Amino acid sequence: MEEKLQKLKELMAEVADLGHANALLGWDQQVYMPPGGAEERGYMTGTIGKIMHEKFTSDEMGLLLDDLKKYLPELDPDGETYRIISVTSRDYDKATCVPSSFITEQAQVVSIAQQAWVEARSNSDFSIFRPHLEKVAELSQRYVSFFPPAAHPYDTLFDSYEPGMKTADVKVIFDDLRLQQVELIRAIGQRPQVDDSFLHLAYDEKSMWDFSVEVATAFGYDWKRGRQDPTAHPFCQSIGPDDVRITSRWVPELPFALLFGTMHETGHALYEQGVGHAWSRTALEGGASFGIHESQSRMWENLVGRSHAFWEYFYPRLQDRFKTQLGNVGLDQFYRAINKVEPSFIRVEADEATYNLHIMLRLELEIAMLEGSIAIKDLPEIWNTKMQEYLGVVPPNDAKGVLQDIHWSGGMLGYFSTYALGNLISAQLWEKFKSINPDLDDQIRRGDFSALLSWLRVKIHQYGRKYEPQELVQRVTKSKIDPEPYVRYLKTKYGEIYGL
Repeated sequence: MEEKLQKLKELMAEVADLGHANALLGWDQQVYMPPGGAEERGYMTGTIGKIMHEKFTSDEMGLLLDDLKKYLPELDPDGETYRIISVTSRDYDKATCVPSSFITEQAQVVSIAQQAWVEARSNSDFSIFRPHLEKVAELSQRYVSFFPPAAHPYDTLFDSYEPGMKTADVKVIFDDLRLQQVELIRAIGQRPQVDDSFLHLAYDEKSMWDFSVEVATAFGYDWKRGRQDPTAHPFCQSIGPDDVRITSRWVPELPFALLFGTMHETGHALYEQGVGHAWSRTALEGGASFGIHESQSRMWENLVGRSHAFWEYFYPRLQDRFKTQLGNVGLDQFYRAINKVEPSFIRVEADEATYNLHIMLRLELEIAMLEGSIAIKDLPEIWNTKMQEYLGVVPPNDAKGVLQDIHWSGGMLGYFSTYALGNLISAQLWEKFKSINPDLDDQIRRGDFSALLSWLRVKIHQYGRKYEPQELVQRVTKSKIDPEPYVRYLKTKYGEIYGL
């Protein structure tokens, strides 16, 4: 068995190398590539993706996995060998359902679509992006057709991001969560509103960027294995555990978006930098799921970065950089302002109480696009109607509405639910860690995040893709994904801020 296992690792290492090369090309496309290079880049990523897919789905790989699976009954289900074989086999079974020609076509379509999205968003003109999104939606429908029928067609897309989870599971969670969050938002709406006008003054971009670097460093981001660059939409890109890059964006009218965006992407990066090197260039490299990934980003951005304890340490440093804007603003006033609850147009700038409603809206639209029950040309109007229904606001233009997110241009239908799941998981993990480390707030007040990061490294990061998301959450918290800790967190936090 050892000889066959070693051969499997050698084959997977080559597949992983190709994946890393494509990740690097994708990062460059969104950060430095000139706009005119989109079509050529699509050919490049399509060719590499095709070679990668054909290598992974080769007869040699299939026969090798068939031989190795015979040993599974003899192996420890929790052991490294068992998990490498079982996870690789699961990925192989999915990959063999998809023809390599589709991989090439999809890469070419999304490369051009992403560049079209950038242009459409900058011009606030959905018509520029519409034909590309129509192709992306059609590709998603074709992708689903390659697989055996599921309980819901969306399950097939969702499984790519959240293995083992079903659309029905998410709908049950969201239905319960929606009622409680709407009730909280209504209660807050009856209280005097928080003044956050000083957050929207003119701030110096470089000073805010430098401060965000200071925060990312304090969190534990390893700059010897990463970097930060500006881009149109913030993201984190792992090119292996020793090259994990983050990006952020500057929005003059929302200067603090850069800071909180950096916190968010740093959370992703800390996860990737913490994955055990034993999993490098294997099927177990990377995060357990996108929901688990989002739990890390949302934890560092919100549970840490928007906490009172965090700003007890960092606010004097921020004031020192921005004396004109914040010199006469007290800590408590600033804390309330960065946690102001108010329905807004932009998801990534949404407060914690309303954020999940943005996600639920997108889930409805994605399912409708997959089912073909709405026409892509009608999306801006449908989006605005849903925003009015969910949040009571109507975007003034496409840039602040249907064009605000990059995900659909990248072919990522099925992704958005993971943001809300990440919120729930983050609160579960937070409750668990505080139960065994009651001094966490005092540690944060000292600017010391080492205990939290070390715990996450041991309990979450090191395992990579060894466990499916529900299994991992169960192992750490003794419960599957549960909305109640998140609801408790919101009610406690905003009850204090708004005097509920």
